[in-house]
Amino acid sequence: MAIGKNKRLNKKGGKKKKQVDPFLRKEWYNIRAPGVFAVRDAGKTLVTKTTGTKIASEQLKGRVFEASLADITGNADYDYRKIKLKAEDVEGDRVLTTFYGMDLTRDKLCSLIKKWQTLIEARVDVRTKDGYLIRMFCIAFTKKRPGQIKKTAYCQSGQVRSIRKKMSEIMQKEGAEATLAELVQKFIPEIIGKEIERACQGVYPLQNCYIRKVKMLAAPKFDLAKLMEAHEDTDAGTKMDREKTIVDLGEVEGSGGRL
Repeated sequence: MAIGKNKRLNKKGGKKKKQVDPFLRKEWYNIRAPGVFAVRDAGKTLVTKTTGTKIASEQLKGRVFEASLADITGNADYDYRKIKLKAEDVEGDRVLTTFYGMDLTRDKLCSLIKKWQTLIEARVDVRTKDGYLIRMFCIAFTKKRPGQIKKTAYCQSGQVRSIRKKMSEIMQKEGAEATLAELVQKFIPEIIGKEIERACQGVYPLQNCYIRKVKMLAAPKFDLAKLMEAHEDTDAGTKMDREKTIVDLGEVEGSGGRL
């Protein structure tokens, strides 16, 4: 082929595209956990700055974040729990979230499963008082009776059905009688799991009874007033402290109102 015929062969070097750091177009937002958790700052998230019709706050809405329960409660004993938070609204540089789900860590789940015992699971769909439809999964294991010499602690299939029925009834009752915030407060100290252990004691002794997983199936129509109510407690206290500090600083003698 002649050199003059192919235009690509004549090019000695094209102009290189200027490399732009993608993080220059990003901005950080603080993730705020609901008021049921002791530590409200759940972390930070990154989003592209508002350009044209692409609004940053709209891109953040609907995001699902995962945090360790130990981080948002300040208690290291809860490090086996993972909490999902869903972004509902953006206020300034803060992303306001709601509870979206819960799960056990893989290592915790693996540490529970052992030989010589029966694993019993149950699940139930329940609608809370404030209209959230959630699916709860429960897991429990049998244990030896007091003074038992036999190595194994296997229960019969009829006992498994009876325990599973009690599990479903208790989860249905606890979920239907509480709002989502009240239900989350029951999940954290394992109140439902302990109640199931007590109720099933007459059928077969249980141990390590946990609400293994919680999934959000449906939520009521978005209500900004309810969201702000869930996030107002700590924020109001912070605002009052800040105002008090400003007043105290203003009363310093000789400052002339300036520091």
